[in-house]
Amino acid sequence: MNRIKKAGKQETFGRQLLFSCVAAFLICSAGSLPAKPVVVGSKKFTESYVLGEIAKRTLSDAGISADHRQGMGGTIILWEALRSGQIDIYPEYTGTITQEILKRSDELTFEQIATELGKAGIGMTEPLGFNNTYALVMLRSRVEKLGLRTITDLKNHPELKFGLTHEFLDRQDGWRPLTQRYQLNPQSVIGIDHALGYAAIAKGSIDVKDAYSTDAKISENDLVVLEDDRKFFPQYKAVFLFRFALPEPAISALRKLEGTIDEVKMTRLNAKAERTKNYTRAASLYFEPDATSTMTFGETFPHKLARWTGRHLELAGFSLLLSVLVGIPLGIFASRGGAIGHIILGFAGIVQTIPSLALLALLVPLPFFGISVRTAITALFLYGLLPIVRNTATGLQDIPRALRESAIALGLSPAARLWQIHLPMASRSILAGIKTSAVINVGTATLAALIGAGGLGEPILSGLNLNDHATILQGAVPAAILALLVQSLFDLLDRVLIPKGLRL
Repeated sequence: MNRIKKAGKQETFGRQLLFSCVAAFLICSAGSLPAKPVVVGSKKFTESYVLGEIAKRTLSDAGISADHRQGMGGTIILWEALRSGQIDIYPEYTGTITQEILKRSDELTFEQIATELGKAGIGMTEPLGFNNTYALVMLRSRVEKLGLRTITDLKNHPELKFGLTHEFLDRQDGWRPLTQRYQLNPQSVIGIDHALGYAAIAKGSIDVKDAYSTDAKISENDLVVLEDDRKFFPQYKAVFLFRFALPEPAISALRKLEGTIDEVKMTRLNAKAERTKNYTRAASLYFEPDATSTMTFGETFPHKLARWTGRHLELAGFSLLLSVLVGIPLGIFASRGGAIGHIILGFAGIVQTIPSLALLALLVPLPFFGISVRTAITALFLYGLLPIVRNTATGLQDIPRALRESAIALGLSPAARLWQIHLPMASRSILAGIKTSAVINVGTATLAALIGAGGLGEPILSGLNLNDHATILQGAVPAAILALLVQSLFDLLDRVLIPKGLRL
């Protein structure tokens, strides 16, 4: 009987703790709804980051609140985010718009492109002033040794190893049509991140990679651009795409950037970003060309770390709360066996086998989700279900038969047996599942930055883009520390929530 009373106290405490968490979540959500800023998006390469920062600064100087979601992914992700209103502006290129967004293989005039975009409620600035076309590059020493000059010359060297970005491999104006135009048939073609490709070509791991003509790393790594002698690549004039729903002052501010950035200036800004590892500082050179390196630009590191960590805890915490609220009831049903139990455990197991990056990608096109924090939280919630469901079911199934029969003999109702006997007896297993889910969520939440949801994945993605280990560690180390702190917190909760006789 004493054990039952203690279990009842544990149950009451657990309910109070759960209701407190929900109340705190609702209060924080209600009290943290700032005025919606104009949201600028950017792709995951240096130039797009820099242009995004220029747009943000331009809007801010015009007195318009703006936010920049850095490195959100490739063309289709940014385009869908713009169409659905999850971002308001992002930098794009006319060739990409024609081939990838409008799905046209013919040449379109600037006016035709603008007309087609207008049908989707999207506007386009005049060109910013530079053409950033695709190119194939090789080390100068390798080019001179083989006597190469044009892309056509590659046809005679199938032994060369190609390392191409994943987007270029799949684009309609990318690798497959390029091979058809030039009759290329290399023996080795791999997909590789844009920034990591430069490191690979410098080390000799690959021989040829795709590049952007304004990449600062072309000259820094002594690379040669192979001549596009069959004129395959179209014009890629840089523009900003924006939603017509934007306030007129924001559109007017954006249009002031038209025709103000040539190839030389853009290459210089890209070089500054990669040298300083600071996109905001690089963008500042557009506004203040003579700015000295001693000036401070953008957020301080402590402020950025606090922002990253706060968002990371929000993503991991809310998703874990959902996993607990849904996972424990599902685990209770699954513990009863039968077809329903197998279906529940099977579904949770299937979700767990989907790579977390693929799960994010599957959710993005669905209604209600898209490029948003709720998409990241939903993916993390689904990913964290299995440990909670499985451990809850296992803990309940492992309760001795004699104890179950004793609870029935005491005349307790099924609900009372569950709350006062079964769940307290299974609490060690249930908390172990929650702990596992929490640690998984903290680690996996770094991928949320791929869809602009923020968190400690931001510096990791930026560091990968810049091939800068120090920047990667700015996100990786705090994420690892958070995982250890979460594990320690649950070790303390074990001592509070698990009945004394059940502790290890």
